[in-house]
Amino acid sequence: MRSNPISNILGATIEGVSLSDQLSQIHFDFLSDALHKHGFIVLKEQDLTPKQLVSFANLWGQPSPHVIDTFHHPEDSNVLILSNVYKDGKPTGVIDGGTYFHTDYSYLEKPARCTILHAIDVPKTTNGTRFANQAAAYDDLPELMKKKIANLVVRHHYGNRDNLEKSSRTAAPVLTPDQAKKITWVEHPLVKKHPFSGQATLYAVSGSSFGIKNMPDDEALDLLDELKVHSTQDKYCHTNDYENGDVIVWDNALLLHSAPLIDLTLPRTLWRVTVLYPH
Repeated sequence: MRSNPISNILGATIEGVSLSDQLSQIHFDFLSDALHKHGFIVLKEQDLTPKQLVSFANLWGQPSPHVIDTFHHPEDSNVLILSNVYKDGKPTGVIDGGTYFHTDYSYLEKPARCTILHAIDVPKTTNGTRFANQAAAYDDLPELMKKKIANLVVRHHYGNRDNLEKSSRTAAPVLTPDQAKKITWVEHPLVKKHPFSGQATLYAVSGSSFGIKNMPDDEALDLLDELKVHSTQDKYCHTNDYENGDVIVWDNALLLHSAPLIDLTLPRTLWRVTVLYPH
């Protein structure tokens, strides 16, 4: 196995591995080290069934079904279908998911370790997922700002705080009433220590973060917006475009990410599994 960095700030492709085969502990450790070093890893030319994808996800931790159970894969509820394809006049998957900078499952009490996407049928375009390195963004903050935010606790809820208009493509996918009942307010530190690398990182300053504990809402939103603008500058970002067969794993403790606003006339289907930290 070999990892090849994609850019100076983020990402690596991994050669010499087939996820259809059972991975040894040595091989998985190699992937895990590469993930936490590079933020995301891409394994090309894979062809997995839902069962195989979930089996791979289990190596990282506990797969957790998405709250949008409308589009769970019929073969395994841990797989969320992302697709703009319609069948019999009905969507087969989530069409626009996370088209704004966010961190997966930051609206849950137990945050996600990583997200895994498998490109099933994607067009040959240059619009892919954009990732932002939150450890690098934190490192560059002025010392006064680091002291200011060191002990702050952020209030999170499902949604995109910058756009709550349900009909908008840049809002969070709309939940049914039953799905919405499963969501509540949770709290996470604004600055977290990465569980594996030990790096200090900004956590989910965009997306689900709607306020800061013991701080007036207007002041809290101004601070979160300031951090969002800082942490999503081009120098911290890299966009990964997909090809059929790609499997990508990204580190939710290290990254913000934003899905593309896709061309709805071009069929696009990916499978997604989000993984919590091991018990």
